[in-house]
Amino acid sequence: MGSGLGTVPQRILVCPDSFKGSLTATAAAESISRGIRQVLPAAEVEQIPLADGGEGTLEALLMALGGEKKGLWVTGPLGDPVWVEYGVLASGQLALLELAQVAGLTLVPPEKRDPTRTTTYGLGELLRAVCQEPIPEIWVGLGGSATVDGGAGMAQALGYRLLDAAGELIGLGGGELTRLEHIEPPAHRIWQGKRIRGLCDVQNPLTGPLGAAVVFGPQKGATPLQVQQLDQALGHWATRVERDLGRTVDRIPGAAAAGGAGAGLVAFLGATLESGIRLLLQQSSLQEHIQHCDLIVTGEGRLDEQSSMGKVVWGVLEQAVLAQKPLLILCGQATSAARAGLATYPIPTHIGVICDGSLGLAEQKRIPDGAEVLRRASLYLEQLTTQKFQELLQPGGESTEV
Repeated sequence: MGSGLGTVPQRILVCPDSFKGSLTATAAAESISRGIRQVLPAAEVEQIPLADGGEGTLEALLMALGGEKKGLWVTGPLGDPVWVEYGVLASGQLALLELAQVAGLTLVPPEKRDPTRTTTYGLGELLRAVCQEPIPEIWVGLGGSATVDGGAGMAQALGYRLLDAAGELIGLGGGELTRLEHIEPPAHRIWQGKRIRGLCDVQNPLTGPLGAAVVFGPQKGATPLQVQQLDQALGHWATRVERDLGRTVDRIPGAAAAGGAGAGLVAFLGATLESGIRLLLQQSSLQEHIQHCDLIVTGEGRLDEQSSMGKVVWGVLEQAVLAQKPLLILCGQATSAARAGLATYPIPTHIGVICDGSLGLAEQKRIPDGAEVLRRASLYLEQLTTQKFQELLQPGGESTEV
């Protein structure tokens, strides 16, 4: 290995996000840790898989808080039944839900992705089932959805009547929101008296150039014309929510989460929205663990401009800055804008790009398996134990393709 450096880390904290569509956060942490141990067998490696409200949030929260999983069949984003799991703490005081399990992008094949048609109806069915239990508080992880329906499908499953100008029920999917003229709440609100918190992986408003349709619609399969139509539909929906339900949701930070489901939780259930990664960091006591490590290793599938909008990597970066600890980011791809943003932080950072272009998320391919990530991460860590690790300990270290 040629490591022999007095600066080789002895205590390493591994705290990645999931590599979307390829590895869960837990699998990524295990693969990275095995790679570290392969080249630094004497190092003490600690794993804390993280999530930001999207895919893997349930798993990360249950690991931090404890509890058990329950499951049921609900309606998936295309209308087909899907099996979903939710968590209940041992105390019975808190339920943990993850929208990505119900209406996630990974549930929809690339050729069928159309956010004018996909729905959050299954989330409403899941909430209805959970609300029948004597659980006073519910956390809903928002992120990774295939939908841009403002949570309208969720509301329909919970008994809201969404009516067109003729008094007929509108259909499912974001494309139907343009027909919405009147919202009738259900007579019995099964969620009444429960505290509901939406955990967001972004802080974007509902509409406009930073909104749910414009920023996130294309990755869910929306064409340029559909992006424009969905943005207008969400704006129209927001006006009806304000008139009929008395809630203004368009500019709330996080309203765009999960295709506007963040706004939907506020509008239909009176929920509050907060940063998923900040809550996860608090519940996992990450800052305490960081204080005792020499190097932090995090990562996600793609490091880009959205990463700084409430994602895991930037949350870990903020904690690393507070503790003045060096940070290694392993990712599938990294944009030039994301690299430039990292360079402004006053700690040594290094980006390791572990995939070539043919495995990128943009092509909807999958990293073959954890062993491949392990192999590439191991090779990268081997470089860091020699000259490259010296670069990591200096501010402004260069990114490296591996």
